[in-house]
Amino acid sequence: MEDDVAFILEEAKDGMKKGISHFESELTKIRAGKASPDMLNGIMVDYYGSPTPIQQVANINVVDVRTLSLQPWEKSTLQAVEKAIMAANIGVTPQNDGQLIRLFMPPLTEERRRDLVKRVSAEGEQAKIVIRNVRREAIEQVKKLQKDGLSKDAAKEAEDQVQSITDAHIALIERHCATKEKEIMVV
Repeated sequence: MEDDVAFILEEAKDGMKKGISHFESELTKIRAGKASPDMLNGIMVDYYGSPTPIQQVANINVVDVRTLSLQPWEKSTLQAVEKAIMAANIGVTPQNDGQLIRLFMPPLTEERRRDLVKRVSAEGEQAKIVIRNVRREAIEQVKKLQKDGLSKDAAKEAEDQVQSITDAHIALIERHCATKEKEIMVV
């Protein structure tokens, strides 16, 4: 029975870590006034009929604080890369000069900063929901073990451990949110 409880706790930790890593990857896509190649994560380019990540069809460089440049490996994919950036709706209009694509990040207005902070909060809330769902599933598994013969004290202890793991992960999400909000609000 103790092995089963340990397995449930490990599964809960793994599930919560996956939720945190997904949350962190979503946060990198929210720009904080600075140009970052991570903003383009998740953008897929139609490359010879198959969707391909933009990083696999173009070289992405940070020119300065507010400018990214994309140099496609093949000149023929320039239009497809530009089209994919437009379709991704990241709030930036690509500038195509026939050789490479430049992305000029506009300065963030106060209103846009507040919108980004709301988006960070929404992403944080989604991550907390994922963590809570993992907690609920782990506690349900512990209750099934209790029906199968696990002692009441051991079940209570396992539930407390699941809750402490959950609390630690939710605190981590809140720290990430606070850091990103501070980063966004810096003028």
